[in-house]
Amino acid sequence: MRLLPYGPRAVLAEFESLDDVLAADASWQGMPGVTELVPAARTVLVVHDDGFDRALLVPPLPGALAATHGAAEPVLVPVRYDGEDLAEVASATGLTIDEVVELHTATTYRVAFCGFMPGFSYLVGLDTRLRLPRRSTPRTRVAAGSVALADEFTGVYPRESPGGWHLLGTTALPMWDEGRTPAATLPPGAHVRFVRT
Repeated sequence: MRLLPYGPRAVLAEFESLDDVLAADASWQGMPGVTELVPAARTVLVVHDDGFDRALLVPPLPGALAATHGAAEPVLVPVRYDGEDLAEVASATGLTIDEVVELHTATTYRVAFCGFMPGFSYLVGLDTRLRLPRRSTPRTRVAAGSVALADEFTGVYPRESPGGWHLLGTTALPMWDEGRTPAATLPPGAHVRFVRT
């Protein structure tokens, strides 16, 4: 772990892997003086008050992530598996369409971090048999509510946008609402299950 100053009230912790990021984020929740944690793919931004001691930011113990995984009730995301790329994903992985859906719905995912746009959550825990690189040619338009996967992640497009992930289906569950706290339906650390409808 490497700690970098990030202005007068923040520290950026850099890690070697996403697993390290998730473990640190879980371990540092509720730490005295920390006002916000912002995880990303290889970093955690630690926003703190004036009296915070950086020496408290020690790397998490091995197994810290495992100890917290599964502790929270998962958010259930209903999905109609009718995506434009579903048949292509099945063909590329050597699975049937039903097997793709079964694997996608069998896992309890964890939100590793948010990015790309407000409400876009990167979920980890995707079965290795479903891991495919991003599409070679991104779409200029992906509909809001599209459930998709790419590389080690799965997620839901919160609004219409360009995108290069493989589309598996759609959900009517809104991913972002500025009138609530948190605004993201799937904030970092949340557990998620996809349910076939």
